[in-house]
Amino acid sequence: MTSDAILADLSVVEVSAFVAAPMGGMTLAQMGAEVIRIDPIGGNIDHGRWPLAPNGNSLYWASLNKGKRSVCLALNTPEGREIATALITQPGEGRGILLTNLPASGWMSHAALSAKRADLIMLKLTGNHDGSGAVDYTVNCASGFPMATGEGANPVNHVLPAWDVAAGLYLSTGLLAAERARKKDGQGREVTLALSDVMLATVANLGYVADVQVNGAVRPAMGNDLYGAYGKDFPTSDGRRIMIAAISNRQWKAIGKATGLSDKIAMIGPMLDVDLDDEGGRFEARHAISAVLAPWFAKRTLAEITTAFEGSGILWGPYQDFGQLVREDARCSTANPLFAEIEQPGIGRLLAPAIPLSFGGPAVRLPPVPAPRLGEHTDMVLAERLGLTMSAIGKLHDAGIVAGAKDH
Repeated sequence: MTSDAILADLSVVEVSAFVAAPMGGMTLAQMGAEVIRIDPIGGNIDHGRWPLAPNGNSLYWASLNKGKRSVCLALNTPEGREIATALITQPGEGRGILLTNLPASGWMSHAALSAKRADLIMLKLTGNHDGSGAVDYTVNCASGFPMATGEGANPVNHVLPAWDVAAGLYLSTGLLAAERARKKDGQGREVTLALSDVMLATVANLGYVADVQVNGAVRPAMGNDLYGAYGKDFPTSDGRRIMIAAISNRQWKAIGKATGLSDKIAMIGPMLDVDLDDEGGRFEARHAISAVLAPWFAKRTLAEITTAFEGSGILWGPYQDFGQLVREDARCSTANPLFAEIEQPGIGRLLAPAIPLSFGGPAVRLPPVPAPRLGEHTDMVLAERLGLTMSAIGKLHDAGIVAGAKDH
């Protein structure tokens, strides 16, 4: 790892599964932190999760664990837990940090670990604030968003695990804050985050809790219309679909200019007694506006619309499935500095993103690094971090306490 990386002096141990904590750990690793992921021998419950490569290796796991070091221990044994504890609590500045979204009790509790290192930092994700279980799917259904998605009365779940992703980013932010505080006061901390609180905070921060309390209003399901402003999806003549949005008056006027429909759209305001220079007025008049615009889109192909909107200042984009995203969108290619091709062990050549943040000055944005093979760094980490000899590590292998990549 390059010493120019912005988090090159940070070392984190991650004991995790699925999305949130792995996302948090990978975010730190992509900024240069050493992230040692500890898994049970054979892999944790997410090691084989879909989507899979033809050989059965998990594309999901490989994509969420880029840039980490992988150590496999028999965590169901006292010896395996002792090694894990030593890695987590190892002395040294920038060390002594644990990130987990698994049940953190017994040997992995903050109390037990901080007894070994008083300034230990522990980031722990739970389901609900009382410690009870929840996952993205059960949190999302309670958020109100599925009831406001789609057009009918039935709830519509989205496939994006939004709360897991947000929780992962909160975890990385909380970890950095706690580490910064430790540098000032020398104190360790147990930082807890509930997945349901991520959802609740987001719903409230976006104004939907206040809307109920102040206005007695519940946002209805209205398809793909933009709530409180003008935004609408339209089919094209070649079977594609696009989305346009106007947040500012400049963007709103650009729609009329690019389509040549400014005069017709302007007639809507007086007819409906609304101010089209106001977001709320455009929202109230959205059906009439869309009725004027729809024929223009229906007569044109996606390519023709792209040409007409080029440089117009309109906020718009085509709907595309994952395949179209990869095949057609230049932003999802090495034309974007975010991406590079990597050789992922056990899978092959892949397009992979670095961290989306770009740092100016001497700190560099690291290129994407492949995820490790399960247990790839077990021997290296035990030797480098704990000072174990190859003979001692060999005995641990023979006893089934540790495993390397060749053992899986």
